[in-house]
Amino acid sequence: MWLPRIRLLITVLWVGSLWAIGYLAAPTLFATLADKILAGAIAGSLFRTEAWVSLGCGAVLLPLVWRLPQRKWLVGLVLAMLAGTLVTYFGIQPWMAELKQSAGAAGVMASESTSQFALLHGVASTIYLIQSVLGAVLVVRMR
Repeated sequence: MWLPRIRLLITVLWVGSLWAIGYLAAPTLFATLADKILAGAIAGSLFRTEAWVSLGCGAVLLPLVWRLPQRKWLVGLVLAMLAGTLVTYFGIQPWMAELKQSAGAAGVMASESTSQFALLHGVASTIYLIQSVLGAVLVVRMR
């Protein structure tokens, strides 16, 4: 049957892209580029693209898992991963961008802004890690 393969393919695309961006591309940028501001800008662009990939994959995957016997479990995983994307992309990232923009206008980020940025980055990273783990569970449970 082709439907289980499509579900698995979309799941692997979603979770693989999360892992590739978050744990390969972004760290490589910061390790390779001497200009950390440039590395951050490129990483931000990659994470923005990843957010849209996540929203697309999640939106396509939800109706595909709706009829499965383990539907509640899988729908819960997909919704939790989508919630992480929505909170991070539409909540935390704009806040972080505002802090960076106000720092750019002032020339230097104030220590209060720096600590707020670090806190928000830590929360976003934690959500991303949780999404990555939930994604691993989703791949294993997908049939």
